[in-house]
Amino acid sequence: MNVESKSYDIEFDQGRHWRAKLGFVLLATEQTVADDVYTLCPDGVGIHFTRVPIPDSITNETLLALAPDLEKAAALMLPDGTLDVVSYACTSGSLVVGEERVCELLNAGAPNAKASCIIMAVGRALKAVGAKKIVVATPYLDEVNTAERDYMINDGFDVLDIQGLNLEKDSEMVRVTPSFIADFAASIDQPEADAIFVSCGALRSIDIIEALEQRVGKPVITSNQAMVWDALRLAGIEDRFDGYGKLFRDF
Repeated sequence: MNVESKSYDIEFDQGRHWRAKLGFVLLATEQTVADDVYTLCPDGVGIHFTRVPIPDSITNETLLALAPDLEKAAALMLPDGTLDVVSYACTSGSLVVGEERVCELLNAGAPNAKASCIIMAVGRALKAVGAKKIVVATPYLDEVNTAERDYMINDGFDVLDIQGLNLEKDSEMVRVTPSFIADFAASIDQPEADAIFVSCGALRSIDIIEALEQRVGKPVITSNQAMVWDALRLAGIEDRFDGYGKLFRDF
């Protein structure tokens, strides 16, 4: 029996992700970012993930070594070219490789998407809330903190203090409790600081943004909060909502 398809007048719409489609390149070790992205993105926004290989060791050396894989990873998301934004979801990785190089690699894999990364997003977020003098809390080794301090200064910020927990393994960073993160960040605050930046996508820091802002009386910017805010704004999504700090509420 021959099989011959009939002609149908097919009805199409814009699909479930009618507002925007966002792509995020994660580390192989990452366990926090995806949950935070789903929490912070509104309905109608598509979320797509891919990963790059890295051992359970966050050092300048391992972060630099994975850079060539960013292009391949970006190319794995929506090959039809409909991705609106692609972001590298690693704070330390994006600053060690350099934002220009990161965006170049991401756009080589996803040429139709607007490229960004966490460290770029953080800079935009801090500037949006009017911060110039900042303190930075991280889980990183000193070598990564040094690179981050230098990056933030080069981006125009006065880094009053940067303190890290000297953790090397991503698998340890994801287990730091939110209550400890809040106390740690508050402990390094200074009266003259305009904002606190809690660095690292692995930390569960979006859980404590609202309470910490009330505690210290100033904006708190975290890696995943800034990354999602930046990706949404790049895609033209201007939704504002409570629960995740001044950034999402007012900008």
